[in-house]
Amino acid sequence: MKASLAQLSTQPLVTEREWAEDGIPVLTASCSLPQPVKPQGAAARRVRRYYQLQRRCFFRYCETWLLPQARAEYHAALAASRPLPCFRAELGYRVTWNQDGLWSLYTHTRETCPGSPPLLGRRGDTWDLAAGYPAPLKAFFPGVRSWKGTLLAFAAAEIARQEAAGVARYHDHWRQALRRHFNPQNYYLTEDGLAFFYPMYAIAPAVEGTPVFTLPFGTPGLRQPAAQAPQ
Repeated sequence: MKASLAQLSTQPLVTEREWAEDGIPVLTASCSLPQPVKPQGAAARRVRRYYQLQRRCFFRYCETWLLPQARAEYHAALAASRPLPCFRAELGYRVTWNQDGLWSLYTHTRETCPGSPPLLGRRGDTWDLAAGYPAPLKAFFPGVRSWKGTLLAFAAAEIARQEAAGVARYHDHWRQALRRHFNPQNYYLTEDGLAFFYPMYAIAPAVEGTPVFTLPFGTPGLRQPAAQAPQ
């Protein structure tokens, strides 16, 4: 039983859909999400249901919100004799930690609409396989009441370093935005530490994509999981 809870074996389940107007594709969507590959107990079943729901929600979003825009753009282009557009939506994932009873990953979306920069999204999930539920961020700071302050201070120092080096650019009001847009669900584990992130546009221009800050293991107060085994 313990071995089955130490790691989670999954494989990508890929699904694609296409919507057409007058027989011409106006929106295409692809979805790749993890699926447990064999019976592994209640935790694996819960993971399976969770990402099945995420898959359905993604396609429902495409049909409810993106498809009307795609159809409108198609008819506008047709009336103006412009090249016919085709919207594109993608949902994928990357497993970043799979060891010691913890399974961590992020899912990422990319929406490509004609005339606009790609819109990027990210969601982090870290599962406690023994409990069968996602682990809250504060669980990695046992006994630390100011864990949020630790993360915000680290992000502020990293932004100051990046701007001084000229390797990134943030909004003028980024200090206020750091606290306002902080979401304790936006994190995942990596080999280097605990990564937490902000939505696109929240603290930086679009060119910076999704800002990610990785608090190194070994930082006082941060609980370090066991080293990740080769996958």
